Formats: sequence, C-alpha cells, structure tokens
Amino acid sequence: MTALESCPWLSVFVLASCAGTPSGPAPTDQLEPNSSRIESAAPQGQRAWPRPVHDDQWFSFVRAEQLEYRSQPGADLLRWEAQGWYGGDYTRLWLKTEGELSVDGPSDGEIEVQALLSRLIAPFWDVQVGARYDRRWASGTGAGRWFGVVGLQGLSPYEFEVEPALFVSEDGDLSARLTATTDFLITQRLILQPRFETEIAFSSVPEFGVGEGVNYTDLGLRLRYEVRREVAPYIGINWIRWLGKTGRLVRSAGNKRNELAIVFGLRFWF
Repeated sequence: MTALESCPWLSVFVLASCAGTPSGPAPTDQLEPNSSRIESAAPQGQRAWPRPVHDDQWFSFVRAEQLEYRSQPGADLLRWEAQGWYGGDYTRLWLKTEGELSVDGPSDGEIEVQALLSRLIAPFWDVQVGARYDRRWASGTGAGRWFGVVGLQGLSPYEFEVEPALFVSEDGDLSARLTATTDFLITQRLILQPRFETEIAFSSVPEFGVGEGVNYTDLGLRLRYEVRREVAPYIGINWIRWLGKTGRLVRSAGNKRNELAIVFGLRFWF
C-alpha cells in the first residue's frame, strides 16, 4: 500500500497543489496592477485611441428668400430679401438685407442692411444683437439713419419661422417688427409659403414716412417649385395695407394705402 493510498487527505492536498500551479507563464490579464508589463503597455494603449473629432468647426449659409418682380398698379418693383450667417453651432455673425427699387418712372427705392451677432440660447432659438442701416432715395434726394437692434430668430411651435426684433434709431426712435413664415408641402417639390409681417413705431418720423402706431400689415402667399432643393422659382401674390398715421403720410405723398401685387421670383440658398 502506498503512502497516498494510506492517507487519502494527502492525495487531495497533492492534487490541489498541482492544479494551482500553472505550467507556463502567467497570462498578462492576471498580472498585478503594479506589474511592469502593464506599465510598459500603457503608453502603447494610449497611442491606440482614435484621434479626437473636430466638432467645433465654422460654416456658412446664404439664403435669398425673395428675389422677385412685383407687378402692381402704378410703378412695378424689383424686391429682394436675403440673409446669411458664418459661424459655429452656438455663435454666428449674421448679415441681412432687404429693399426694393421702382422699375417704371423715377428711380425710387430703399434698402436696409443689418449686421448681427447671434448666440444660441435654446434649441432652435438665437438671440441677435447688432446694427441696422436704412437708406431711402427719391427724385435725386435721399436720407439714411442707423439703428441698434435686439431680436430673436427661431422656429416656434407648428413650424413657424419667427423673427421679432426691436430697433432704436440714432435719434432715440423706438420701433418693433415681427415676421413669420411657414411651409406647406403640397408635394415633395411643390411648396406653398404664407408670410406675415407687421411693424409698430412708438414715435413719428415723417421724413421717412413713419407714423406713430402700427405702420402696416404685409401678407404674402407664394407657390414655389424646387427644381433642386437649393433653387426654386415661384409665383404668388402680395398685399400690403398702410395703417394709422403712416397710412395718412402715404396718402399725402400721393400713393395708395393698399397695394396688391402679383409676384414672380426665385428663391435659392447655398
């Protein structure tokens, strides 16, 4: 009889000792945390991480919302409204311009330019601060003035693009404007866009045809066809009604308080 057979507990001890002793080198994943192998592998593991993503880039965008010919009683007009920005996801520099130029008769017209710095304050909403310059001319004479601007621009519930803004002129004249548009998809390329704009002035400025109170109501309806997403010719109608003291100033200048026009234009962005 052998010693293992006479002592069963001894055989158990020997088997346990053999099972707990590895026959080869220990795997690297079983090394102690302070092992030199871990320390030597750490820099190599760090170099294996992918390069960081550059997600704070700056981009640019330009959109001509209106570039149109307005056929109306009296003098036909060329009308434009465009805006663009350059910046990132949170801070952007905006440039906006709009104006009109008479086609028939004297070369009358007006232009407005805004330079604004915006900051994202909520999803789909930017606060904008900057300056605005207006210039009007008629029969060889003209006048211009500067404004400070504070406004918002964003997407309201029911997908209305809204632009409320407050203006203070260099002479301290206060006014406010609200513009709202939305799109109704008839097909994937045929889109109907209603548009609303109004302005209110808190003081009269007769030399610029502005009276105290609500100045006007501007309603438009344009049907565009997107040849490409970036290019869309359109046709529509536009109606404007001059109100209150501003309406009386318009009438005294020999113009009508109501203007209904058929419009033909092009909308594009890049």
